[in-house]
Amino acid sequence: MSRPDKSKISTEGGAGLGQNPFAGALGGLGELKPASPVQAGAAKAPAAAEPAKNRGRVDVLRTTAGRGGKSVTVAKNFVGIGLPEKEALCKKMRGAAGCGGTVKDGAIEIQGDQREVVARVLSEAGFRPVMAGG
Repeated sequence: MSRPDKSKISTEGGAGLGQNPFAGALGGLGELKPASPVQAGAAKAPAAAEPAKNRGRVDVLRTTAGRGGKSVTVAKNFVGIGLPEKEALCKKMRGAAGCGGTVKDGAIEIQGDQREVVARVLSEAGFRPVMAGG
């Protein structure tokens, strides 16, 4: 066998730490118990966690007018929401559909025929999507 090099640190283990610095402070706590489902549900605010069930009707339609024959899915006739919330909904729709989109003139436009995806996202947000047009 070769002689151990004095400049290298041994990785063979060694003596234990001797004393656990956390043993005294945590010793009296006992075991942690998981929270019951009733307690866990009471902690969250119901208004912030759940969107309103019926936030109004939103028309979802596919159109090609003025776009050189390319299909665009349009969600329009929103009632009671502002531009920031429309932009957040548009971002969710773009992510779910995997395509581009924008908010233009108060309506959300998503590229391609994505009516089912748009309707699903609107339903999750509490709106009532209605398929309109062809």
